[in-house]
Amino acid sequence: PYGWVRRRRTTLDEHLPTDHRLSQVYRAGAGLTGLVLLAFGILGLIDKVGFFSTRGDTVAELNTNGALSVLSIAVGVLLFVGMVIGGNFASTLNIVLGALFVLSGFVNLALLDSRYNFLAFRIQNVLFSFVVGVLLLIFGMYGRVSGGLPHDNPYWRARHPEQVAREERARRRRELGRLVGPPR
Repeated sequence: PYGWVRRRRTTLDEHLPTDHRLSQVYRAGAGLTGLVLLAFGILGLIDKVGFFSTRGDTVAELNTNGALSVLSIAVGVLLFVGMVIGGNFASTLNIVLGALFVLSGFVNLALLDSRYNFLAFRIQNVLFSFVVGVLLLIFGMYGRVSGGLPHDNPYWRARHPEQVAREERARRRRELGRLVGPPR
C-alpha cells in the first residue's frame, strides 16, 4: 500500500562459483596470514615460555607466552583450513577473524600493564593485532563489500536482481538484432 519494494536479502554466505577469481584473493589472504601466525606460534613454543607468564618472551619483536603461542597456532591452522576450502567460507572466515583481531587489539590495549594480561601483550602486539585484523577484513571483504562492484560480480548480481534481469533482456535483444540483421 505504501509503494514499498520487497527486496531480496543478501547474506554473507551466498553462492560463489568455485572457480571465481575472488576465491583466489580469499585463499591468499587466509593462507598468508595463517602462515605468519603459525610461524609466530611455533617460534613461541620453541622458547618454552610459561603458559600464562605475563612477563612473556620476545619472538620477532612481539611478546609471547605459551597461551598466545598455542592460540596463534590454532588460528593459523584455522586460516589454512579456510585457504583449502576457499570461496565464501574463506571470505567469511577472514571477515570474522579480522573483526576478532581488531576486537582483541582493543581488549588487550585495555589490559596492558594489568594483572589480567594473560597473553603477555605489549603495545607491539596490540598494533600487530590491529594490522592483522584490518588485513583479514580487507582480504575477506574484497569484491563483496563496495559501492562500485562491477556488474558481473556475483555479489552485485545477487543484490540487484531487477537490474540484472533488465541487462539480460537488453543483451538478448542486442544479440537477436545481430542475428536477424537490419530491417530491409
